[in-house]
Amino acid sequence: MGLARSLTLVWPGLPWLWLRGSAGGLVLALAFAVLLDMGIVTTWIWSELVDLPVFIGIWTAASVVWIVATLSAASSFPAPISGAADAAADTLFVKARAAYLARDWLTAETRLKAVLALAPTDGEAQLLLATLLRRVGRTAEAKRALEQLSRSDSGIPWQAAIARELVLLDRAGRDEQPDTEHDDDVLPMPAGGPAEASTEKAA
Repeated sequence: MGLARSLTLVWPGLPWLWLRGSAGGLVLALAFAVLLDMGIVTTWIWSELVDLPVFIGIWTAASVVWIVATLSAASSFPAPISGAADAAADTLFVKARAAYLARDWLTAETRLKAVLALAPTDGEAQLLLATLLRRVGRTAEAKRALEQLSRSDSGIPWQAAIARELVLLDRAGRDEQPDTEHDDDVLPMPAGGPAEASTEKAA
C-alpha cells in the first residue's frame, strides 16, 4: 500500500470517498467528524455541562467508528497492481472492447468486470462498462456507475465522455428504450491525455 493510500486510513470513510468516490464514504466521514467535534467540545469547552456517562459514550463511539472503519478499509483495499497484473488487465480490456464492438454484451461485461477486479481504478474500463450498461437498457446501473466515476480521481480525465454518456442516458430515459441505434460502434473517448493510453491498449 502506497504512502498516499495509507494516509487515507487516518480518517474513517476517506478511503472510499477519496479513492472510490463513494457516497457511503462521505456519510461515514461526516459522521466521524460530528462525533469527534462533540468529543472535543464536551472535553475542553463545555465539560461542566455534560455528564460523565455522556462524555464517555461520545469518545467510545468515536473510537469504535475509527477502529472498525480503519480495519475494514485496510482489509478491503486491493493490493497494488503489479506489472503482470497491469499487463493482464490491458489484455483483458482489449478483448472486452472487441466483444463490445461485436455487440457480445455478456462477454464484454464479464471481461470488463475482470479488468476492474485487477485494476479497480481503471477509468477507461469503468466508462466502457457504464456505456455498455446504457446500451443494453440498464440505465439505473449505468447512471450510478457514471456518477461514481465522475466523483473519483479516475474520472477526472474522462469528464467530457461522462457528460456525453449522461446526456445519452437522459435521452434513453425519455424514450424508455436503450439508445443502440445512434452510436453504433462508438467507444467513449477521453478529452486529452488518456487517448494515448487507449492507443497503447489497442496495440
